[in-house]
Amino acid sequence: MPTSHRSRIPVYVLCWLCLVADGYDLMTYGATLPALIGGEPFRLTPDQAGHIGSLALAGMLVGSLLAGTLTDRVGRRRIFILSVTAFSLGMILTALAPSVGLFVTFRVLTCVGVGGLLPTAVALASEFTDPAVRSRTLGLVLTGPPVGMVLASLLASWLVPEHGFRPVYALAGSMLLVVPFLVRLLPESPGFLAVRGDLASAERVRAAYGLQAPAIGSEGPSATGARRSSVATLVSGPMLLPTLLIWGTTFCSLLTVFGITTWLPQAMSGSGYGLGSSIQFLLVYCLGAVIGTVVAAVVAERVGPKPVVVVGFVVAAAALLVVSLQPATAPLVVLLLLAGFGGFGTQNILNDFIARFYPVHARASGLGWALGVGRLGGIIGPTFGAWAVGFAQPLTATAVAFALTALLGGLLMLFVPRTAPSASLARPRPESPSQNSEILR
Repeated sequence: MPTSHRSRIPVYVLCWLCLVADGYDLMTYGATLPALIGGEPFRLTPDQAGHIGSLALAGMLVGSLLAGTLTDRVGRRRIFILSVTAFSLGMILTALAPSVGLFVTFRVLTCVGVGGLLPTAVALASEFTDPAVRSRTLGLVLTGPPVGMVLASLLASWLVPEHGFRPVYALAGSMLLVVPFLVRLLPESPGFLAVRGDLASAERVRAAYGLQAPAIGSEGPSATGARRSSVATLVSGPMLLPTLLIWGTTFCSLLTVFGITTWLPQAMSGSGYGLGSSIQFLLVYCLGAVIGTVVAAVVAERVGPKPVVVVGFVVAAAALLVVSLQPATAPLVVLLLLAGFGGFGTQNILNDFIARFYPVHARASGLGWALGVGRLGGIIGPTFGAWAVGFAQPLTATAVAFALTALLGGLLMLFVPRTAPSASLARPRPESPSQNSEILR
């Protein structure tokens, strides 16, 4: 390893900054929903709002599955830049939408980009991270989405009461200014380059950033073999059951997160809180996610991510059950902080677990498909929340409903093994002996 090399910090900062925008874009719909329901110009009903939220999140499913399938084929850097460009343009167009139909169309475009970014950013940041501090580093990078959620909540609480929803969406378009920096500064994954057969470029990236090269032949199939097998690896042989459990866990997690972040302000408003204070309670939930991600990442460094994920689900469920009793404001703030820690904070550590769980050549596919299946939960979450918020006591019904989905997620995670079955790490047969001797990843 060279004594002098490029700092990896710009890679982490770019991933973090784009994930901030990712979280901001996700939160805008829930944060602006009280103004959209019954307000000009769309006058949405709660049922319409739930269906729109679910339809838009279907775009995230498409984005996650596309990223999970294509990232290990066309490169993580390219998918990363395309995702950021797509959701930035989508948010600008959403802000300008003159009709409900166009609003939904542009919201779906935005969510396709959002869905493609997270698995790509996590896989890329993970590859440039020192294994000794991976959980801590990824934990810091993954504070990006909840920080973005905090920003969206803050801006919505300031802008929506006086100026409506459009400025909150339009501000996200500023991320287009970051795209030239991504083109200039973001490196390609050396693992992808090696699998593709561009060994010289892979070695240049490793040397430039001081990355340790794996043992020859130890971490990847041939280029063609990787393209055929990265997705198949997830559901082959002994990997099938753990993958299904991971998908089920992610499904419950994202159902809970997107249901809460979409409907918490409306549930609070329906329980007698003002518009501004209802959005501020969402801000508290997001702050809990930021703090929880950092704390959970430090703990995961010591005990591993799996027990942290299980405990996070339990904490979220317990906090939401107490929230359903509608306590006084001070304890309610603490409970929502804990719910944020156990909700979005747990999902971030679950992403870390998935990135560790799968072999390198299937890492982006593993995370992309887990998040893709999980997005089905995200799609159902807003509609499920629309049903809950229709009860006479909307906050009570909403809190209990999502406490139960969090408990189910924790139960499924209990049965996921800490490490992948050893047989699943075997690589596909190479195209030729000479090809096998050259592949590093």
